[in-house]
Amino acid sequence: MSQAEHPDRQRTGHEVTVDDVRQLVAAATPHFALQLRNRIAKLIRPLPAGDPVRAEGERAVELLTVLGATGEVRGHEGGPDMPCLPSVVCEVAPVPAE
Repeated sequence: MSQAEHPDRQRTGHEVTVDDVRQLVAAATPHFALQLRNRIAKLIRPLPAGDPVRAEGERAVELLTVLGATGEVRGHEGGPDMPCLPSVVCEVAPVPAE
């Protein structure tokens, strides 16, 4: 589900808009950030460099990459012998190329 695309965005002739990107980012939580990042990257991939929608999408990809790696703090402050748990793995998989 998290990587499934809305049917309207898959329609032949659909022009990707800034609103498409913003709708996806608005739903972002750390848990789904990397899946949403991949969807946005796929949407903007065919757009030319300098396109405002592509620029918005690239900003969203960066934001979601950070959110996916650092957006969740688990546990609570421990004592000197028991530090709090790290967020998640610091190394995030790159955006898949297609």
